[in-house]
Amino acid sequence: MTTLAEAVGRTLADSGVRHAFGVVGGGNILATAALTAAGVHYTAARHEGGAMAMADAHFRATGEVAICTTTHGPGFTNALTALADAAKHGSGVVLLCGDAPLTGRRAHDVDQSALLAALDVAVVRLADPATALADTAAAVRTARERRMPVAVLLPGDLIDRPLPVPDTADAPAGLPETTARAAAGPDERELAAALDALSRARRPLILGGLGAWHAGAGKVLGELGDRLGALFATTVMAGGLFRDSPWSLGVCGGFAAPRAAALMGEADVVVAFGASLDTFTLHGGRILDPAATVVQVDLNAGARAARTDLMVRGDAHTVAVRLLDAVGERRPAAADWRDRRAGAVAEARAGWAEVRHDDASTGARIDPRTLTRALAELLPEERTVVLDGGHFIAWPAMYWPVPDPAGFVFTGAAFQSIGLGLAGAVGAAVGRPDRLTVVAAGDGGALMGLPELDTLVRSGRPALVVVYDDAAYGFEEHMYLPRGADPATTSFTDTDFATVARGLGAAAVTVRRTADLDAVRDWQAAGRPGTLVLDCKVLPGVVAPFLADLLGRA
Repeated sequence: MTTLAEAVGRTLADSGVRHAFGVVGGGNILATAALTAAGVHYTAARHEGGAMAMADAHFRATGEVAICTTTHGPGFTNALTALADAAKHGSGVVLLCGDAPLTGRRAHDVDQSALLAALDVAVVRLADPATALADTAAAVRTARERRMPVAVLLPGDLIDRPLPVPDTADAPAGLPETTARAAAGPDERELAAALDALSRARRPLILGGLGAWHAGAGKVLGELGDRLGALFATTVMAGGLFRDSPWSLGVCGGFAAPRAAALMGEADVVVAFGASLDTFTLHGGRILDPAATVVQVDLNAGARAARTDLMVRGDAHTVAVRLLDAVGERRPAAADWRDRRAGAVAEARAGWAEVRHDDASTGARIDPRTLTRALAELLPEERTVVLDGGHFIAWPAMYWPVPDPAGFVFTGAAFQSIGLGLAGAVGAAVGRPDRLTVVAAGDGGALMGLPELDTLVRSGRPALVVVYDDAAYGFEEHMYLPRGADPATTSFTDTDFATVARGLGAAAVTVRRTADLDAVRDWQAAGRPGTLVLDCKVLPGVVAPFLADLLGRA
């Protein structure tokens, strides 16, 4: 005989889950014990929101489903901000948590199913012991195949319930399967309209998003672009997708270097594969020629952007193959665009590294551009860059290219939250030990997520933490102080992150000038032992180009 908690834990392990992150309490501690007993690697977080961000980042960095586990009530609600971000991003994670008894909610319980529904998170409540194991296995499969969070709720009065021997012949219960559109292929009329636009294109641009990466479409998109004579670009989330192509311009949007942005603006037909085409990707409408024809390829017809002229509903890989077959071997009309602009493309590929800036550093504070460029020379190519949220995000996104989309974990972006970066670094470091985890955070986000610096140190994985410390909520200062906001609500006294980090067991140094980065060289020469925290006292007045454009200060 076994209990529900024990059987659920073993079923999750048998479903191929290798990593779990959590905070234990009465509602989940026995199921967590079953996970670890079955060989699942468990990382004990300091906060449930951190545990969820770890599981989310692990999925983004590896493509593998991870578990976040919490107790019921406050443990569950603590995880909701990070869960909302995972849901909006489309991350395959399983939330395993306690829940109210089947007999009814207690005084300290909340309606967890209703809260999850508000976040558009699928719910599997294990109310029937006879189907609990099949339902649990189906939850993992759904999270994996549909790239979405699924919550598995353990009612408090069933945790110790003995289970009958499961009937392995029973087909597992399931949630709605992957959309029929992916299996059916694109609509022929939509495909024909896209082909017609490409046949007339003289300056085509292939824009790859995270959906293209998930579909495994990078290679075929490269072949399609070469057949068309196109240039390539990616969304910020899909950075590195076309890394090996000499015709790749890098990231499209507010982080694009000026020369690359100018070439993107020359395109007369833009085909976006698995890209949301939101205001950030299009830089508020500034990045593309208003006369350009925009073709959007996406599985979800509801994702159609306002800027889209033609929609092709379908999987990025499937549509790209169909387009490639239809284009054939003819010389594209756009071939001369590459020929004419080869020199400009080569210059654009240098990115922000070749864009000069006037170093505004003082003895007390370092220019964030100077800091980030200097660090770029010290980082290995094989890295996972994890971002928290805030004004500072521009600097790593501009100066630290990543090897592929799995090397860029932008926490909080989908839900516009901050404070998840340090936790995200744990998930990335555990999932990809072959890459150096480099996490960048503002002082505000670092303080919100500070407990997980302890978790990062305890993980024992090498990690470089870069705190862009301007003693303020920089984005709000730049955006709203000119509109009358009270500066007392956005600025703070300085925080000594280096001392705090040492107290948690990390190595740390305060950075006010580039010479202070010798600590990074020494750490790398010593084999990157554990966590190194850089408390970088940056100048608060340097406004990132993307924000300066939006504010009309460029």
